[in-house]
Amino acid sequence: MEILPCASLAPYIKNYTVITIDKDLNDEVFYPSGYVDFIVNISGGTATTIINGKRKDTPSVELLGHLTLPTRLTVAQGTSVLIARIYPHASALFFSDPLSEFTNYATDMYDVALGENRELYHRIMEMNDLASKIKVLESYFLQKLKKNETRLKKVSMVKAISQEFSFGCQPLNLPAIAHDSGLSERYIQKLYLANIGISPAAFASVIRFNKSLQLVLNTQESLTTIAYDCGYYDQAHFIKEFRKFTGITPSVSRNSLVKNSIDFQQAVNIGF
Repeated sequence: MEILPCASLAPYIKNYTVITIDKDLNDEVFYPSGYVDFIVNISGGTATTIINGKRKDTPSVELLGHLTLPTRLTVAQGTSVLIARIYPHASALFFSDPLSEFTNYATDMYDVALGENRELYHRIMEMNDLASKIKVLESYFLQKLKKNETRLKKVSMVKAISQEFSFGCQPLNLPAIAHDSGLSERYIQKLYLANIGISPAAFASVIRFNKSLQLVLNTQESLTTIAYDCGYYDQAHFIKEFRKFTGITPSVSRNSLVKNSIDFQQAVNIGF
């Protein structure tokens, strides 16, 4: 189930999603999405993520930062989570720490601000219906947005720069972007690490990978065609990058999807 945010949050939060797991999942893989996900366990069920070999049980409230490598997931049947999917440029409006501290990590938000996030969780769980739970979560985000208004200018800069390469399929040309924006390359690098959590090159790679993933999963285009359509140098470059983000080749991913559930792959790639 996907619910859109209120008008004040729409520029910063893509959607709210509830995922309920109807059977035990063991060691399933989900891939870098390009988004940051704020996750609330609304069922009391159990889940575990493994990122870069580090095992982490899903807490009551979790922030899943930007991923640049595949992540494994084990979930007990009946587990339900409410996910706020945050646009990549906007996370700094809601969290005080530099976003690079959350990269490739599932952070227990009680470790960041125990009192604040424990109160948020209790208020969410006091609500009997999903609409009321989301209303509580939106109130939390609106308060954060008001508190961090001074960050809007830098967030807007990051958004504008990202649009330079998010909509096209050309390789990242940071010197040209720096020239066009009037900013130094070093400053752009700092902006991305603080506000997105990864470098411009890493973010561009994740965006390009997600474009290629959709073509691999949803079309019968050849890998060569997909590689060139998404801006890779050649098929070998495409396969190498795809393997970095998934642990498998595009052809294996496509074939495994035939055997397994497309719905599951689409669900977990929302960012559990």
